[in-house]
Amino acid sequence: MNNKGPIGIFDSGVGGTSIWRAIQAQMPMEHTLYLADSRNAPYGKKSKAEITALSVKNTEFLIAQGAKIIVVACNTATTNAIDHLRASYDLPFIGIEPAIKPAALQTQTKSIGILATQGTLSSALFAKTSETFAKDIQVIEVIGSGLVELIESDQIQSPEMLELLNKYLAPMKAAKVDHLVLGCSHYPYLIPLISSLLGKGVNIIDSGLAVARQTQRILTQHELLCEQQDPQHLFYTNGNPQVLKRLLADNTAPKQISYKDF
Repeated sequence: MNNKGPIGIFDSGVGGTSIWRAIQAQMPMEHTLYLADSRNAPYGKKSKAEITALSVKNTEFLIAQGAKIIVVACNTATTNAIDHLRASYDLPFIGIEPAIKPAALQTQTKSIGILATQGTLSSALFAKTSETFAKDIQVIEVIGSGLVELIESDQIQSPEMLELLNKYLAPMKAAKVDHLVLGCSHYPYLIPLISSLLGKGVNIIDSGLAVARQTQRILTQHELLCEQQDPQHLFYTNGNPQVLKRLLADNTAPKQISYKDF
């Protein structure tokens, strides 16, 4: 592995750019390489075998581009495929999973919400984490069906999005949750809408900062940290590149968005 290689990041679409933002802010002088597998989004409805096969394909693409570490910026891919990836390849992998632990430790109402994909909520890793940290509190689990598709089609502010969020957040409001865990890397782009619907007093938790810090720790351990004089940020998508460009439009980091069929 070359310490001057990029940090590779993949997700089932554009949502993992929320993780890229945290990584780029934490390590602004590192090269990054982002892969958006929008054509196959969402992963949450696919079988474990399908998710693993897609994760392998994404991993091999990033390795071919010289990635020195790979961040699986997808909750569903992490919970279903990261053990296989770590057993199959020599470079380090960083995963992402719903931040149940901090929510469970900090809740005052003893009631928390989890908004995630079906693939994440049904995974063995999620079940184990919930049993370990949330067995004594009420956990309202809601599958966010349709949310990823709307984000991928650039409809964050649409009436359809508002209708779905009202539906999914209703049981959480009824249960008086004081923490909402976002279990999909697409969902941080919905935080302004979710906050307005839930009102004050609900802490919304995503995993971006924790993932960025863990990535930095692992790079340090493997002596792979490198501060570039001119870091490059390359983005590949097999979906609509305009959606990716709009999500990244407010970021001032130098970047090049490339459309590549993979």
